[in-house]
Amino acid sequence: MNTKLIYVTAPSLTDAEQIAETVVNEKLAACANFFDGVHSIFEWNGQLCREDEAVLILKATADRVAELTDRIKQLHTYDCPCIVVLPIEGGNPEFLNWVEASTRSHNPEVSTSH
Repeated sequence: MNTKLIYVTAPSLTDAEQIAETVVNEKLAACANFFDGVHSIFEWNGQLCREDEAVLILKATADRVAELTDRIKQLHTYDCPCIVVLPIEGGNPEFLNWVEASTRSHNPEVSTSH
């Protein structure tokens, strides 16, 4: 499959929405989903940190991942943002085709909410 899920954490829902709006407008991702109120525990610079964050999940094609990752890093406020790519093994072929069309043209063939 050519379609990928890109998992990103952000310091707030506002930050996640701004990143999503930019990368979708730039055709680097087809769409985005947000989860607010995520509680994260991690070690950073030798200290245990607890933060409230938002999660952003983007749908994109494999050939856009490198450019998408670079763009997210430019837009992100974290020094080392979490950006990980997950493969999609299958799914609704019409949806997967829509993702491909949405990252390549200004007029996707299928218009639906995701």
